[in-house]
Amino acid sequence: MTDTPPNDTTSDATAPAAKSVGKKAGGLRKAADKSARTRAREFGVQALYQYLVGQNTLESIDTFTRDLTGFHKADSLHFDTLLTGCIEDREALEAMISPHLDRPIAEVSPIEHAVLLIGAKELTSCLDVPMRVVINECIELAKSFGGTDGHKFVNGVVHGMALQSRPAEA
Repeated sequence: MTDTPPNDTTSDATAPAAKSVGKKAGGLRKAADKSARTRAREFGVQALYQYLVGQNTLESIDTFTRDLTGFHKADSLHFDTLLTGCIEDREALEAMISPHLDRPIAEVSPIEHAVLLIGAKELTSCLDVPMRVVINECIELAKSFGGTDGHKFVNGVVHGMALQSRPAEA
């Protein structure tokens, strides 16, 4: 007789997919629960990080990112809007972000910088995405990719931008 409970499916090859409903203990969504837009934002953060840190060209970043595992599950149009828009409108987006910062934008970590660019772009160009969704998605991106308390900083900045850019939704 084994010590394995009868409902234990750890040896079943399909168990991870079957168990991927709901949230993890830490509150983060599991991969199977992520929407195509959430995935597009995640790939957007990674691509903008390459742009901010590696100073790679838009074309090389786009090609590299589209070849990553799982990109086919992302909303490629939303990814295009975010990546291209954040790079092309960077100066205007950073001008929108800067008044809400407690330090110069050059001192913000590249991950938080990328998340803030995505938040600013979505608030200004993706009006079909509710303000609260933009804020929440940016917080989740900062939790997934950023430093320990980076999500708190991102929350404050994106919330401030949201109130300023979309006062009717507040």
